[in-house]
Amino acid sequence: MNDGPATKLYTPELLALAIDLSNYPFDPAHPLTGQARSRSCGSSLEISLSMDANDSINALGMRVTACAVGQAAAAIFAKSAIGKTPDSIAASLAAIDRWLGAGGDMPKWPGFAALGPARDYPGRHGAILLPWRAVAAALCKSARAG
Repeated sequence: MNDGPATKLYTPELLALAIDLSNYPFDPAHPLTGQARSRSCGSSLEISLSMDANDSINALGMRVTACAVGQAAAAIFAKSAIGKTPDSIAASLAAIDRWLGAGGDMPKWPGFAALGPARDYPGRHGAILLPWRAVAAALCKSARAG
């Protein structure tokens, strides 16, 4: 078996997460949309979402054109995004940035540990951040419109 760097990055767990994306199709009927693109690898993600009366995400869909790491990050995000508020999304994005940059603690987003090996690959950091940045863009557009 090949024990090279790619083998350590593309674990079976990480690769299996991409299948889950079919559970979250992009829905243009959602009132909020946002996009994010990784400058380092060219991966992109478009998200559609709606918020409930408590300002929490209650529905989402995604259109993902990304490497396996970006697809896994999108699936991990989608599985736990329902019920999250803009503040919790912003806090998670900041925690992920710290973890990637300065080596802070593993972010406390459910399932995020599957992305752990990607921390050693700076070229994949932008792909990890895609879903959180796309939601931030959607919420920013909403705030400007409101």
